[in-house]
Amino acid sequence: MASFLEFEKPIAELQARIDELRDTAAGGEVDIEAEVGRLQAKSDRFLKDAYAKLTPWQKTLVARHPERPHFKHYVARLIDDFMPLGGDRAFADDQAIQGGLGRFRGRRVMVIGHEKGDDTASRLRHNFGMGKPEGYRKAIRLVELADKFGIPVVTLVDTSGAFPGMEAEERGQAEAIARSTEACLNLGVPMVASILGEGGSGGAVALAAGNRVLMMEHAVYSVISPEGCASILWRTADKAADAAEAMKVTAQHLKELGVIDTIVPEPLGGAHRDHAAAIDALGDAIESALEDLSGQSATALRQSRRAKFLAMGRA
Repeated sequence: MASFLEFEKPIAELQARIDELRDTAAGGEVDIEAEVGRLQAKSDRFLKDAYAKLTPWQKTLVARHPERPHFKHYVARLIDDFMPLGGDRAFADDQAIQGGLGRFRGRRVMVIGHEKGDDTASRLRHNFGMGKPEGYRKAIRLVELADKFGIPVVTLVDTSGAFPGMEAEERGQAEAIARSTEACLNLGVPMVASILGEGGSGGAVALAAGNRVLMMEHAVYSVISPEGCASILWRTADKAADAAEAMKVTAQHLKELGVIDTIVPEPLGGAHRDHAAAIDALGDAIESALEDLSGQSATALRQSRRAKFLAMGRA
């Protein structure tokens, strides 16, 4: 059953009416197609109008939609012969951050990303996509392995942030994130990062310091969640919508600010409504970015990547 967001309430009501008509007419002689067609057309208009004028807070809700495609969906559709690689060779294999080797449209790649899970059991297993130090150290290991063998790196970022628990801090969370970011910046091979849904704080940047940063149309990317920002500035999370507006968290704002390079269009109503179309659109954008970066020397890739991030925020 489809899950609707609060601002999609009129659409949800129309879809419920359509489902009710179909259930009533099931196995009967009543022709409901004309009425269903009328209601569906009205629903489509509402959907188009709603998504044409989403506020930053509404985009945040779409980015968090539980039915959006996750790392495993992108890998299943885009990566052939995927071979997962696990463990940080020091403590454990963090399930929030996944990675491995495979072929993307005929090209060898190292794929690394956050996996949130799509039901209660898998979300708990993957810790809701919140990486721990061992996850970022695994990412460092895979990035360095790719660099050693001259394999481009593709990252798929989707996290509310790195895990903030005491055990993560005890195992060096901040250092692991910093070293993961450093490893990305030091790469001598092309790196393309994609923000799939949420790009939260250092937990996202640690896998997003690439030569090209792509962002799904309704994704968000910020140093702190809107709720966290509102709690600091206004002492209440009720101001999250105001915080989202002020923080410029959307792909459209970040493209203007030069934080990201490309906005990847999503199907009408968001990626959660058509996984295949959304994944294929990102695949095309990744392919274009890798083509653009191919042939550049290791020195040129490092220099352009560092220059890109040092230039952010400068007038």
